[in-house]
Amino acid sequence: MQWIEAKPLADAHGGELGVSRPGTLAAAIVTPHTGEPFTAISVYGCWEAPHAMTSGKFIYADASVHRLISDLSVFVSKRATRSILVAGDLNILYGYGERGDAYWAARYGTVFTRMKALGLSFIGPQAPAGRLAEPWPAELPRTSRNVPTYHTKKQTPASCTRQLDFVFATASLASRCSVIALRS
Repeated sequence: MQWIEAKPLADAHGGELGVSRPGTLAAAIVTPHTGEPFTAISVYGCWEAPHAMTSGKFIYADASVHRLISDLSVFVSKRATRSILVAGDLNILYGYGERGDAYWAARYGTVFTRMKALGLSFIGPQAPAGRLAEPWPAELPRTSRNVPTYHTKKQTPASCTRQLDFVFATASLASRCSVIALRS
């Protein structure tokens, strides 16, 4: 494994990995014993709070994830055939918004659209590669294949209901990957 040094965006030069929020992205080139090398990238979508002038108290992570997507752009180009795997805790939802809110569903959806535009397809985890939520949350569409990956202090891995962790890959790697959410 060859680690790729991440630098604060202001300190990075052309061809270097500049990161908007240090500590939210780590990358390495992995060379397996058999097969071709690929770039593995771990990401974390930080929670943020709105500006003090904004009414209401809430947190969100989609803005942080959009910064990560911009940071990922150094690895992707139209002509690149490099295999890339991106995985992490994005702290957003897939296919719906909190309490069924269409506004948040649309905001979260832009993350998956931008990843796809970069050539990074969402590859999981999704059922049956992990258990479906039980009990089924009212906010979760019945057609969802999301698998729980996050639990609160009041829940256990067996009773959690929200998926906040996701994996993306380039086409050259996606067809060769299996993504499974474990129950513990």
